[in-house]
Amino acid sequence: MDQEMGTNSAAQQLQWKSYVRNLLLLSYQSFGVVYGDLSTSPLYVYKSAFSGGLKNYRDEQTIFGVFSLIFWTITLIPLLKYVMIVLIADDNGEGGTFALYSLLCRHAKLSLLPNQQAADEELSTYYGNGNTTRHVISSPLKRFLEKHKRLRTCLLLIVLFGACMVIGDGVLTPAISVLSSISGLQVRASGLHDGAVVIIACIVLVGLFALQHRGTHKVAFMFAPVVIIWLLCIGMIGLYNTIYWNPRICRAFSPHYVFKFFKKTGKDGWISLGGILLSITGTEAMFADLGHFTDASIRLAFVTIIYPCLVLQYMGQAAFLSKHVFDVPASFYESIPQPVFWPVFVVGTLAAIVASQAVISATFSIVKQCHALGCFPRVKVVHTSRWIYGQIYIPEINWILMVLCLAVTIGFRDTTLIGNAYGIACMTVMFVTTWLMALVIIFVWHKNVILALLFLLFFGSIEGLYLSSSIMKVPQGGWAPLVLSFIFMFIMYVWHYGTRRKYQFDLQNKVSMKWILTLGPSLGIVRVPGIGLIYTELVTGVPSIFSHFVTNLPAFHQVLVFVCVKSVPVPYVPHDERYLIGRIGPRPYRMYRCIVRYGYKDVQRDEENFENQLVMSIAKFIQMEAEENSSSGSYDTSTEGRMAVITTDDSLGASLVMRDAEENMGGSNSIAIRSSKSETLQSLQSVYEQESPSVARRRRVRFEIPDAGYMDSQVKEELLALVEAKHAGVAYIMGHSYIKARRNSSFLKKFVIDVAYSFLRKNCRGPAVALNIPHISLIEVGMIYYV
Repeated sequence: MDQEMGTNSAAQQLQWKSYVRNLLLLSYQSFGVVYGDLSTSPLYVYKSAFSGGLKNYRDEQTIFGVFSLIFWTITLIPLLKYVMIVLIADDNGEGGTFALYSLLCRHAKLSLLPNQQAADEELSTYYGNGNTTRHVISSPLKRFLEKHKRLRTCLLLIVLFGACMVIGDGVLTPAISVLSSISGLQVRASGLHDGAVVIIACIVLVGLFALQHRGTHKVAFMFAPVVIIWLLCIGMIGLYNTIYWNPRICRAFSPHYVFKFFKKTGKDGWISLGGILLSITGTEAMFADLGHFTDASIRLAFVTIIYPCLVLQYMGQAAFLSKHVFDVPASFYESIPQPVFWPVFVVGTLAAIVASQAVISATFSIVKQCHALGCFPRVKVVHTSRWIYGQIYIPEINWILMVLCLAVTIGFRDTTLIGNAYGIACMTVMFVTTWLMALVIIFVWHKNVILALLFLLFFGSIEGLYLSSSIMKVPQGGWAPLVLSFIFMFIMYVWHYGTRRKYQFDLQNKVSMKWILTLGPSLGIVRVPGIGLIYTELVTGVPSIFSHFVTNLPAFHQVLVFVCVKSVPVPYVPHDERYLIGRIGPRPYRMYRCIVRYGYKDVQRDEENFENQLVMSIAKFIQMEAEENSSSGSYDTSTEGRMAVITTDDSLGASLVMRDAEENMGGSNSIAIRSSKSETLQSLQSVYEQESPSVARRRRVRFEIPDAGYMDSQVKEELLALVEAKHAGVAYIMGHSYIKARRNSSFLKKFVIDVAYSFLRKNCRGPAVALNIPHISLIEVGMIYYV
């Protein structure tokens, strides 16, 4: 007994050491990804705070009041709201506004796209922690939101507005961070003009965006050390300035100085909040980048290093300013002791680049999530790391961000104006998060409405006060994020509206199953060898593209599979739960449905073995269906049977055996199938594969059916037809759609559909390219949708 207890104790100690080691490692890595933006805020906060009417109050009491405001702002918003509360509201470890929205869509019917299925709720990531069920708690507020479509549309617009502001951060953060750090040169090189600073900043920015395609993992090893060294430098400099210039600044920790500040400055003090809020820019990254780390690691990094170093720096800068009230425009670099100026300048510039890099990467993730939600045109998404999940690069967005960032830098040429724009963007995202968190407290956590109202009133009033101050600076640069957000929001909503109308058209014009049954197993046409994969967005029924095809061509493939690539409001779908297989029509029709499910964090990689996995999944479904029918003693003759999740492992038995094409096939225990392709077709395919290396690299496989005596003759016959069709070849049938508004539609609808959506559709990546469909196997069918 004592020996067993000793063994358990040793195992627990080993497990604890492993947990601590991983926690420290993740905390270390989080510095370079999460906290780059937040840690560079001291470069420009005091300059922005004293840029307005507050410049007439340059005295010790006012400076003490500004520091007190900064201290309590950092304490209440990043520490109390995000570290203590918001980080708990993760979606299977993922964070951000889309994580909150997906949680709400799963616990209340708030999504506008009508493609939800009951099978989606069986996903292990749907309710979190591996749960596949939940206790449905209905409330009047929930029923009210689900009933009114306009309220659900408003909620989507709020989420999109917050996402657009994050994209605005991707434009403004590199501009203000790099320009602020480079402007430090003017402290020691007084002859350097503003124009030269702007040119140097633009060169750095171009280099930053040009290196994005290499991926953050290439230089990630140096990100965390740079930020840690930067934080320790500014923390020690702040402590030195506090002791050397004015130790009495410690009194400003009292909130009494905040009341004295507003009593003295009045309206000017309220307007200065637009600059003070820059001290918490980058806070949202703690929640948005949660998927790469853990809540414990982010909390540990913030509480142990980020929070104390930032407080010391702001306190030291205030102590310096209390004795040098006219050095506000360059307060950070002026407060650096001369012997360490150049090392701090170099580290500060590197930290600004790291902060910009992290925000640009976050912008790519936001755009990818918008696309998964059906709210952004199709763009090229590239994985930049084979080991680090979620690191992506989007070329189109990268160059758009670079052009906008250069335009902001050259157009404003002043960190104060850029800070006015930056403050609005950051505070809007935080304000949206507060509202979504209030709904999460009610619908997801099932807490009392009063608790949600208290959260909303407390944090919403603080952020609303800061936001109202920022809005006053709209004429002085604050208009930039609003214009950018409305442009991106218009693009997002137009794409979502067009996608939704197209889905509704397909839903209303589905092919009647009665009509298909009257055609018979041959469907009234010649069934030629091969598998036809018909891509559709419908999760039930037969799309109208099918009838359009068979009425214009006299032949179709002997096996038909309706493939739907669908996004589910979860961060990721486990690979073993990705394929959902079902049957359409009776068994002799050889018609199946395959729904391939992805989460909003999943990236649809070029799965070279997609066709093989599809064939194996259908074979397993055929065997599973036969086993269930034989056990129940009845055969399901429904026109469209239930869908079944087919895992990719071999736990269901060897209904098919997949081998490399070079291996010897056949034998006494197997039935080999030969390809029905002629020599001419095979030679044409080999020529194409020589011209297309990506196709030639694909794994060549062949299938064989085990000669198992226990296998049902009908099952063997169906598997034989499936394998013969696969060896004959696979064709991808996709609709080349043109969406037009009806003649009796309003002018606004015609403009949105015929002009805006049509322009976006023509200038984005085609669906065949986005789905990595081989060009040699693609058949496109023209379709006109009158919505």
